[in-house]
Amino acid sequence: MKKLLIISPYFPPANAADMQRIRMSLPYFDAFGWEAEVVACHPKYYDGSVDELLLDSIPKNTKVHYVEAFSKKLTSKLGLGSLALRSLWFYRKKVNELLKKKHFDLIYFSTTQFPVCILGAYWKKKFSIPYVIDMQDPWHSEYYQDKPKHQLPPKYWFSYRLNKYLEPIAMKSVDGLIAVSEQYNTDLKKRYGLKVPAATITFGAFERDIEIARQNIAHCPALITKNQKIAVGYIGRGGHDMQDAIEILFGAIQKGLVQHPEYFKQFHFNFLGTSYAPKGKGKKTIEPLATAFGLEESVVENTDRMPFYQTINTLAAFDILFICGSNDEKYTASKIYPYLLLKKPLLAIFHEKSSVVNIIQSCSNATVVTFQENKETQSEKIINFLENYAKRTFGLSQTAFLPYTAIEMTHKQCRLFDNVSL
Repeated sequence: MKKLLIISPYFPPANAADMQRIRMSLPYFDAFGWEAEVVACHPKYYDGSVDELLLDSIPKNTKVHYVEAFSKKLTSKLGLGSLALRSLWFYRKKVNELLKKKHFDLIYFSTTQFPVCILGAYWKKKFSIPYVIDMQDPWHSEYYQDKPKHQLPPKYWFSYRLNKYLEPIAMKSVDGLIAVSEQYNTDLKKRYGLKVPAATITFGAFERDIEIARQNIAHCPALITKNQKIAVGYIGRGGHDMQDAIEILFGAIQKGLVQHPEYFKQFHFNFLGTSYAPKGKGKKTIEPLATAFGLEESVVENTDRMPFYQTINTLAAFDILFICGSNDEKYTASKIYPYLLLKKPLLAIFHEKSSVVNIIQSCSNATVVTFQENKETQSEKIINFLENYAKRTFGLSQTAFLPYTAIEMTHKQCRLFDNVSL
């Protein structure tokens, strides 16, 4: 059995997107010849929401080593609030101790707290251990360079320059790459002349999550009020890069209200958990668009993040599920899998090059609208989907879905690990 050391600053009970790959893979690493241990930051240093139920999905025998971090109250005064920067020194110290005492065959960085990845080059030089980086998002990116100031993420000037400096330190010595988008691997290989094993692996569908959510519905009930309406729901981040998709949806609804008001007035659209900001401090990006389209009576937005399993139970309570993607063609949505596993009527709007389009179309009969389609086609597909809602039954092809399950995605990771550690 080979030994794998996983670096994941966020870990259950953190309700953070970037720890989901590891959380869903831990039950299966052993089956493919890898014994995994995790090094995570102690939960008391997390600055996002937590969901204690997430711990129920972690195998009981999982060995987790916790590191400390500098207080955010202190470091934020210097403009250094990210968990990666606050924990970097402690990670170096803790993993040095582990590597001196125990042999590991590979170090695996699976996180969007990217600055910790620079330690891979350091540990490789000091202990001769190869490392793999999991690119769940771009690290250094030019995406926002031509965007107006109001669309830029907080502290963009600083983070852009920091990422541009740190990424080469990690990438020039990396031994393998995993990415949720093929383009991420292509960009990095070209940028640094890399000739290392690489694999495109999306997140996997973890059926255990549906079980946990249903078993604990009393503790994490659905957060919707239908009010005699047909409830359409989306739970996930908003943001300016999602607005192209939202405008396609709202344009179709606006048209439907004119053509068939007696029918389209029955629908109520819920957009929940649309911001990563602390509770009560998120900036709405969906409702202003709804107002611009004259749909303020049909649309509600709540920016507050929800506990993970409450999210699943809330999705299950909606009559129809809606999911959309960024105008960035490299975007892939890990949150698609609970939507599919719930086997409900599903409407999706994505960039035609997003990997999500193929996943949905290959294993379900959901309605998928893409950006490249003309406006008339987009509206027609959405209007037909909503009008036919009462007659529809959403299906999931279990055979076609198998390649997208968590166990298969873990198998793909381990094949790359085997290749790197030869």
